[in-house]
Amino acid sequence: MKDLAEILKGDGIVFFGGAGVSTESGIPDFRSVDGLYNQKYAYPPETILSHSFFFEHTKEFFRFYRDKILVEGVKPNKAHLALAKLEREGKLISVVTQNIDALHTKAGSKRVWELHGSVARNYCLNCGKSFDLEYVKNCDGIPLCSCGGYIKPDVVLYEESLDDDTVRGAITDIMRAKTMIVGGTSLNVYPAAGLLNYFRGDTIVLINKSATPFDRKADLIIREPIGETLGAAVGI
Repeated sequence: MKDLAEILKGDGIVFFGGAGVSTESGIPDFRSVDGLYNQKYAYPPETILSHSFFFEHTKEFFRFYRDKILVEGVKPNKAHLALAKLEREGKLISVVTQNIDALHTKAGSKRVWELHGSVARNYCLNCGKSFDLEYVKNCDGIPLCSCGGYIKPDVVLYEESLDDDTVRGAITDIMRAKTMIVGGTSLNVYPAAGLLNYFRGDTIVLINKSATPFDRKADLIIREPIGETLGAAVGI
C-alpha cells in the first residue's frame, strides 16, 4: 500500500478496469453462471447477450437484461470515487473500462472510455432517437420508439465490434501514460485486453484478486479488493 500511495503521487496515470471494479457495488459478474441462471434461463449469458440473440429473441433478451444487467440501487464504490478524485487532482488522464454500468461517470470521472458501451445510452434502431436508462427499464417487454422501431441499449454485444473512436481514444491515452493501473479484470476478454500492449510508460500496477496473463509485466501486484485498495491509497 505504501508503494501504491507513492506511485499515485505522480501524474500521467491511466486506469484500465473490468468487472471486478463493479462487483463491490453489488453488480454481479454475469459470466459466473450459477444455479439461478440455469433455472431461469434456457441459454447461457454469453448467448443471450449476443447480436444474433438480440434480433432473434428480443423479448427474452430484455427479460435477462432488465433482470441481471440493470441492477437496482447500485452506487459508485471507493474505486470509482478514488479514480474521480485522482482526475480532479490532475493525476489521472482517463479511465478505460470494460464495464457498461456508467458508475465511473456517476462518481464524477469526466474522461471515461467505455469500451463496451453504456446502459445509460439507448437508441432507436429505426430513427436513431435517444432514450435514457429509465425509459428502457420501465418498459414492459420490448422497448419501442414512437416511430415503432426497437430500442437497443448502446452496449457492445457479443458478435459486435468495438467503437472505433472509443478504441482510438483509449489507445492514445494509454500510449501517453506514465503509469498504468490495471484492476478488477482477468484480462482474458479480447480485443479489450489487447489495448494494454500499447502502454509505453514506466510503471504498471495490477490490482486483482487472481492471477492474470499480464502479471509478468507488472511492477507492483496487489491481491486485494480494488475498492478498499484504491480508497485507502488516496485517503477516502
